[in-house]
Amino acid sequence: MDETLESQVQFLIEIDKLKTIERRTRIIHGERLENDAEHSWHLAMMAFILHGHANKEIDMLKVIKMLLVHDLVEIDAGDTFAYDTQGNTDKHERELKAANRLFGMLPEDQAEELLSLWMEFETKETPEARFASSMDRLQPIIHNHQNEGDTWQKYNITSDQVLNRNAEIANGSATLWKYTQQIVQDSVDQGILKQSGS
Repeated sequence: MDETLESQVQFLIEIDKLKTIERRTRIIHGERLENDAEHSWHLAMMAFILHGHANKEIDMLKVIKMLLVHDLVEIDAGDTFAYDTQGNTDKHERELKAANRLFGMLPEDQAEELLSLWMEFETKETPEARFASSMDRLQPIIHNHQNEGDTWQKYNITSDQVLNRNAEIANGSATLWKYTQQIVQDSVDQGILKQSGS
């Protein structure tokens, strides 16, 4: 078999492991936890549907590529819970090591492209990365609201924690940040998210 094709197929086989990485958030229409592959697909669909709310003109193909790539590193590094302050201290180092291993399986040009997309998502310095990050932060909020605060309640998360952790949604979409704030307030009003200080 052609060496390039063989390395590409081996990479595709390796990233199938993304389907085994569980997140802390339940799927909306069921009792089980979402996996990283489902999460990435859902974010790509969200970006496709919601891109009209981006603060700036964005390259949609680049955003979708970024969203499909952004969590591949969790195959090695695991899913770090958003509100885990300890786990987040070395998250970037663990994920960078994973990125180098995983993307290094590909031919050099593709390895460089995927690493570049992953780094761009991480640094959030472009309109595409900021919008992609907005999708990544908004999706679990929608899930928790639909799941009666499942993860929020399980980990004793407060409304201030949700708002502080996800304020950067505004960097990608002011409209979706307002929507997020409304979801959080509705969740507090419905008693599914604890009001900070209460």
